[in-house]
Amino acid sequence: MSRSLKVGREYLEKVKFSLFRNSFPSQRALACDVGLAVSTVSRFFTGKPVDYSTFVEISNTLGLEWKDIADLSHTISSSAQTKLNSLPLKLSSDSEKYLESNTTTVSDLQTLSIPENLPFPEGSVPPNSPLYQSRVNTESICYQTIVKPASLISIKAPKLMGKTSLMMKVLAYAQSQNYQTVYIDLGNVDRSIVTDLDKFLRWLSLMVGNQLGLANKLNDYWDLEILGSNGNCTTYFEEYLLPAINCPLVLGLDEVDRLFPYTTVIEDFFGMLRSWHEKGKISAIWQNLRLIMAHSTEVYISLDLNQSPFNAGVPIELLELDAQQIQGLAQVHQLNWTEAEIAKLMNILGGHPYLVRLAMYYVSCRQVNLDALLVNASKEVGIYSHHLRRHLEIFQQKPSLAESFKQVVNSDKPVELNPMQIYQLHIMGLVQLQNNQVIPRCNVYREYFSRVL
Repeated sequence: MSRSLKVGREYLEKVKFSLFRNSFPSQRALACDVGLAVSTVSRFFTGKPVDYSTFVEISNTLGLEWKDIADLSHTISSSAQTKLNSLPLKLSSDSEKYLESNTTTVSDLQTLSIPENLPFPEGSVPPNSPLYQSRVNTESICYQTIVKPASLISIKAPKLMGKTSLMMKVLAYAQSQNYQTVYIDLGNVDRSIVTDLDKFLRWLSLMVGNQLGLANKLNDYWDLEILGSNGNCTTYFEEYLLPAINCPLVLGLDEVDRLFPYTTVIEDFFGMLRSWHEKGKISAIWQNLRLIMAHSTEVYISLDLNQSPFNAGVPIELLELDAQQIQGLAQVHQLNWTEAEIAKLMNILGGHPYLVRLAMYYVSCRQVNLDALLVNASKEVGIYSHHLRRHLEIFQQKPSLAESFKQVVNSDKPVELNPMQIYQLHIMGLVQLQNNQVIPRCNVYREYFSRVL
């Protein structure tokens, strides 16, 4: 007879914390990862019976031995389990709100001592959040630039460094100036759209119009018999979208490097953006359009210098957090760390925003102290294990890149690689550039990958 198991009451806190330790921002994220219903995963975390094989699978994914957390005094038959599963799952109001909104906070983990309103480190930081740490002069330069006619800002940084947070901060400032703003995340566009220039530009025009609250009039302005795709898109902005709002429009294009692999699209699209920027020097209507682009590291694509938007406007490169900014974050997390403790943290993690915030989150939960966290940072039992394994999976698919990074982490001097290897490693956020050479971004990467590669 097949069995069903449930987590022992005394182990509920342990399994809930393991969700964080493995860098799952939510129960929904874990459910997607293992291919289970959210309600099933929720039953597991609330100590309700689930199927034996499901119990083992979730336990393994969380890095737990199922026998160590199961209430072995409680087993029920599969027929009884079927009846239980047919009953509606009763969740607390906080849990229902969380599952519906899929926010980054885990409001139902009441047993964990988490500072109030402190979200799990994932995604961008809201503009008004105390977690947002301003870089020296960065925001002020962006604010001064975005109010200028036909301005263009290009934000460059590896993944998880805060590009989207900065873009949202600038968009919020633009809104305070009574400008219209539109945010487009190109990282989530379907491949079938980004591989077809005309389809992509129609999609872009539609998304911008939708966010501005304007009716879809693509069929009234789009005519491929007379104009090419770029011409139609430009006409749609010039004759419909921009005149309809009659005020400055700040268009934020996030993760534009999503387009880099598609050579049939990038030359025309980026050339069009550059032409819009240039039109603003002579055309009143185009002066109202201000562009913000965010991308990961250098642009290793072949573009005519006169048609590329990346060598125009104001470039912004995000650097790591410094000790003063990390001290500010510690205070937000209610951590009274000394300068020596900050230095100890930076010795392992550098000033990488995501890694630093994740460390502070766990220490704030009072589930681990700073010393223990740093000792285990590069180990499988550490809080970065899921983050590190994801990078390892990429290296397993790209052996030559793995071999190159192995040279980097095993060298006590900067290593010279070919431009494409530097590009890929920098996008992943694993290296820092020193002229044409690279070093590991921080010691947690050096320690982990020197061991596993």
